Amino acid sequence: MGSDNSLLKIYNGRVVVPSGIIKNATVIIREGNIETVAEGDLEVAGATGIDAKGQYIAPGLVDIQINGFLGIDFSDQEITIDDLRKATKALWRVGVTTFLPTVITNSQASLKKSFSLLSVIFDDQETGKSMPGFHLEGPYISPVQGYRGAHLEKYIRQPDWDEFAELQKAARGRIKLITMAPEVNGAIAFIEKCAEIGVVVALGHHNGSTKDIQQAAESGASMATHLGNGCANMIDRHNNPIWPQLADDRIAISIIADGFHLNKEEVQCFYKMKGLDKTILVSDALDLAGLPPGEYTRVERVVVLTPDVVKFPAENVLAGAASPLVSCVSNMMKFTGCSLENAIQMATVNPARLVGLKDIGEIKQGKRADLILFTIEDGRIVIQKTLLAGEEVYSNNQ
Repeated sequence: MGSDNSLLKIYNGRVVVPSGIIKNATVIIREGNIETVAEGDLEVAGATGIDAKGQYIAPGLVDIQINGFLGIDFSDQEITIDDLRKATKALWRVGVTTFLPTVITNSQASLKKSFSLLSVIFDDQETGKSMPGFHLEGPYISPVQGYRGAHLEKYIRQPDWDEFAELQKAARGRIKLITMAPEVNGAIAFIEKCAEIGVVVALGHHNGSTKDIQQAAESGASMATHLGNGCANMIDRHNNPIWPQLADDRIAISIIADGFHLNKEEVQCFYKMKGLDKTILVSDALDLAGLPPGEYTRVERVVVLTPDVVKFPAENVLAGAASPLVSCVSNMMKFTGCSLENAIQMATVNPARLVGLKDIGEIKQGKRADLILFTIEDGRIVIQKTLLAGEEVYSNNQ
């Protein structure tokens, strides 16, 4: 961790905000929060200065679907606080300052243990700010092969509110997002209860009909998880779960723009149909991200890590991503031709807004000073510095 400065000035930067890029800009940070954003070099008495040297300054990235990183699996039944610190610091290096550890379908006992172990991070002064809560992906999803993806069928079950309440208690009330199937028995009533208590419901790993999806949206579901994935390889060209989710304006989408989970044309079409404010970038990275390619045994199965993606050969499906969120931001510009500020918004403002994180996601007065400084080299974003609540937690120079 860097020095604890109560007053910090970052100057000579290009600040990325939703409306565009402020050139030759200064960001003033006081006691971890953004106080001023303005064009020009402002004089601030007593401030520690950081010369951005013309680099871009953007909000820290917000990843609401990430299963692990650099060998640390967030569903590991033996995970420790040191493991969580290791994963968090590795994510700082790739520009992620906020993330929701994602726990996938498993037995009730295993899920409770996972959330109990993960919840220790909330008490950690070093890394706790980066993990405001969790994403529960499953277990209330489709058991059908293809739609269930790499989730183990034997643990998939119908929604149970008492069971979920146990998990929420183990998570200290911090399950902020749940991905589930709208067509399974009891799903609509379950979605309504989630909406009542402020848990965001996303539809994913499902084969819901148009009616199922519309009912889910009416009951409070507000996102489609990794649209185009968690889907059978062969689907009806007319009646499938993709079209009604794209057509419903109440539903935002998250997409994995790593170049493998979706092809370029899919990303282009999804973005054109949903628009800037309803598109969210996620990594869906597994713990294998950042490790050498090869075969690995994970959660009772053998998966193959390629240089670009993780595969589950036994069922001919993808098992997760191997690229960090920053790669998806770069690819979004490449695939769609969108601006840098729009690509950044899809990985900052939009996910933060979806899950109710009001203090982050923008470079704006009063927001927490979670920032990244970066260059763009050969079309790829390269992180140079990461700040968390105004404190430098990563520098490419060190």
